[in-house]
Amino acid sequence: MHMADLDEVQLHYRIDGDPDGAPVVFANSLGTDLRLWDPILPLLPPGLKIIRYDKRGHGLSSTPPAPYSMGALVRDAERLLDHLQLRDCMFVGLSIGGMIAQGLAVKRLDLVRAVVLSNTAAKIGTIGMWQDRIDAINANGLDSMADAVMERWFSKTFRATPDLALWRNMLTRQPLQGYTGCSAAIAGTDFMTPTSGLRLPALGIAGDRDGATPPDLVRETVNLIPGAQFYLIRGAGHLPCVENPVEYARVLSDFLTGTGHV
Repeated sequence: MHMADLDEVQLHYRIDGDPDGAPVVFANSLGTDLRLWDPILPLLPPGLKIIRYDKRGHGLSSTPPAPYSMGALVRDAERLLDHLQLRDCMFVGLSIGGMIAQGLAVKRLDLVRAVVLSNTAAKIGTIGMWQDRIDAINANGLDSMADAVMERWFSKTFRATPDLALWRNMLTRQPLQGYTGCSAAIAGTDFMTPTSGLRLPALGIAGDRDGATPPDLVRETVNLIPGAQFYLIRGAGHLPCVENPVEYARVLSDFLTGTGHV
């Protein structure tokens, strides 16, 4: 585990795998930390340099005062990769992480050679919807809406397992300002036009039980990028890397191989 001091924010990150391998960067979803990717890491091809980080206000990273802008989250990722002297990364982003992936690819193609847009979209929800959620969390805390979030994140089958408590606890233990700050960033983001200008290898992944970013929403975004691929994981919700890590890792590994990243 490491901490990158980027002046206004300190980002917790971790590097695994081959230090000289092709870099793959993972950006996690709202309300989770870099452990989101633990289930798939042992299943990926050898020889990769795997970089994971906690976005601002999440995990072990610092929590600047909310609200945040998507521009700030993209800048955090950009500065982290510059700090690590990384170029030509495969950037894998889930949910808000996928929005960061889009923004970073638009801004810095020298950093990103391919993107995986998992359970995400160019625009997610409405400003009013997000503001209502922010107001409710500020009034009643994260625990008050945790059960509703679990319904959006996971299929009914997974919610019946003891493992659900791991993810519910992860959500409720995130800093409140971090969650509301990133919610504000999502609320203010519409990447439809910028993403439509991208020209790079892209893969979209969706779960057919996803209550946060339904498959049609993911497909609509992926279709903005010419030649992009789309894959639907059945029986999984918003976090298919947790519910079906074997299939998720296989799809990701095939994309890594197909783009010559391994």
